[in-house]
Amino acid sequence: MNATGQISGFGWEHFHHDADIGVCGRGRSVVEAFEHAALGLTRIVTYSPIAADSRVDVECRQNDLELLFVDWLDAIIYEMATRKMLFGCFAIRIEGLALRGSLWGEFVDVVRHAPACEPKGATLTALKVARDDNGLWSAQCVIDV
Repeated sequence: MNATGQISGFGWEHFHHDADIGVCGRGRSVVEAFEHAALGLTRIVTYSPIAADSRVDVECRQNDLELLFVDWLDAIIYEMATRKMLFGCFAIRIEGLALRGSLWGEFVDVVRHAPACEPKGATLTALKVARDDNGLWSAQCVIDV
């Protein structure tokens, strides 16, 4: 089991942060980076396959792109906790500083998913959403677990 899901420089990775864990998504667009970070968030909980049985829609609005990223991850964490679900597929649209997203997943099966921990929230620690010199986007922050 590794702590990355990268393909050709895109994808997600975890990074160490004391008792918590950092998540970083990368992609050709800010949307792709946010979606990959969401998958990295799920991989904090489990590496098991997640069926796309149910769809949940979320909306976030913020005054800044970095805070929008935190709200996006917090929306996923909220839906995981309240619905007792895991999500493995994500699709979002960002218009200005408003995000509309769909999460696809299934109810937690403790035996099959063997959840490692429960994320409590996205934090402002190590928060960064930026485009690098090659035009690739990254979105990262520390998740309180």
